[in-house]
Amino acid sequence: MRGLRCVVLAGVVLWQAATVAAFGQAPTAASLQGLTAPPPSAKTIHLKHVLVIGQTKGWEHDSVSATMAAIYNMGKTTGLWDTMLRTDTELLTKKELKVNAKNLNYFDAIVFASTTGELDLDDSQKKDLMSFIKEDGKGFVGVHAALDTNYKWPEYGEMIGGYFDQHPWMTFNAPILNEDPEFPATRHFPKAFVKYDEIYQPMTWSRDKVHVLLTLDASKLNYKDNPRIHRTDNDFAVAWTHQYGKGRVFYSTLGHTEEAWEDPDILRMYSEAIKWSLGMTEGSTMPRPRPADAPNRP
Repeated sequence: MRGLRCVVLAGVVLWQAATVAAFGQAPTAASLQGLTAPPPSAKTIHLKHVLVIGQTKGWEHDSVSATMAAIYNMGKTTGLWDTMLRTDTELLTKKELKVNAKNLNYFDAIVFASTTGELDLDDSQKKDLMSFIKEDGKGFVGVHAALDTNYKWPEYGEMIGGYFDQHPWMTFNAPILNEDPEFPATRHFPKAFVKYDEIYQPMTWSRDKVHVLLTLDASKLNYKDNPRIHRTDNDFAVAWTHQYGKGRVFYSTLGHTEEAWEDPDILRMYSEAIKWSLGMTEGSTMPRPRPADAPNRP
């Protein structure tokens, strides 16, 4: 032990000699400051914060997990937003929450990832969510079954633009027309294209209230012996935008299948929709009538 102590002491003397040679004097706390390891870097805070809600109180879509994961990865890959994923509605409030929980004041946009049924929201939460969009000017993006949600809350239907009223052709090769190739979320689509997906028929929906981006090509649909078709105008919107107060609202029925969330076109559409809802890009929300040259039916 004595020998070991001598070695340690000798090492200390040599270290002191080296530092004196380097600094010209015995080292002080100030002189050693530059030699210390830097403190751990704090977590990078991205520009915006997005909350994804995947609560289902009705039909359970297999694609909910894929939807939530895709949106999380979009934010991480682009570096434009942080994403928080929840299957409950606790954070949909402006009340102060404990144990580091974030409330609506923290977020810049909400995504409903194929939510269904009457979500667990009390009256104060409903008021806060509408205020988040309408008064605060924050964003809302509805994915597929977000239209199949909150039927007993009329203001929700007004905000998102309508409610689910069957899917007349179930999941099929949907013939789609691009009505706004200038909008950020749809400019990558051609004028006409096909996607294998489940297209909702919206009720309490009108072109007088929303700006249609994508719609079904009515001339290529099968209407024979289909009791699920309720619209007499054969106008089936696939995606639209809506200005609700100061807030930006985007909805699309695309995204029913898990495979849809591996489709670069669908991923780009929703990524651009979120960016738009966050105010990072510009695109129209102006309601307009159906194009005069739009096909009506065969």
